[in-house]
Amino acid sequence: MINQVSFRFYAELNDFLPSERRMVSFVHSIDKNPSVKDTIEALGVPHTEVDLILVNGESVDFAYLLQNGDKISVYPVFETIDITPLLRVRPQPLREIRFVLDVHLGKLANHLRMFGFDTWYRNDYEDAQLAEISCHEKRILLTRDMGLLKRSMVTHGYFLRETNPKRQLREVLRRFDLFKVIAPFERCISCNGLVHPVDKGEISEQVPADTLQYYETFYRCDSCKKIYWKGSHYQKMHQFVQEIVKEGA
Repeated sequence: MINQVSFRFYAELNDFLPSERRMVSFVHSIDKNPSVKDTIEALGVPHTEVDLILVNGESVDFAYLLQNGDKISVYPVFETIDITPLLRVRPQPLREIRFVLDVHLGKLANHLRMFGFDTWYRNDYEDAQLAEISCHEKRILLTRDMGLLKRSMVTHGYFLRETNPKRQLREVLRRFDLFKVIAPFERCISCNGLVHPVDKGEISEQVPADTLQYYETFYRCDSCKKIYWKGSHYQKMHQFVQEIVKEGA
């Protein structure tokens, strides 16, 4: 039996819809009584992007089975409106912001680490591994692969709209309201380990002689032991960080 329901998606969820279905109510035919989650994803919207579903004005969870004539309103994450009295379809926000990125986002991973965010990235992970890491380590999965976000194991994820790494960084900072917790240069860009000051004498054999002559302060990654100092490369990165920080002021 073919039933019909009415959908209306709000705000940025429309990014996933064809132009004729954006910002309007539209009728959708369903076979029998599928779950609202399966139907939303069949329409192209990853479940990780959804925070509230109203069916005929009542809040429901993803397991709700659609009925003929239902009117469904689907909302993204709310940043300024308190909807705690209503039923959220996703788990509560993670206590600690940590990320895992898919294999195509290496430059974004470097940027996020530069800004102090715990960011796990490798260029050889399969989709199943990324989903498992996101779930078991409670990391927000960042990707431009909608199929990856539709995996049931993924509870916290975000589809990046931008393609340029620097614009992606700005997008993530705005989306998760992170401007106030930026902690630049606290993490190793290479491996994500924490970076701390190290005595110059401890690393004298690991750094070029001319560098030891001109610099007094050095830092070392706790994990991979990479050595950092505030050379010309640092000045460029520092300028970039300050530009981004000002945007969030």
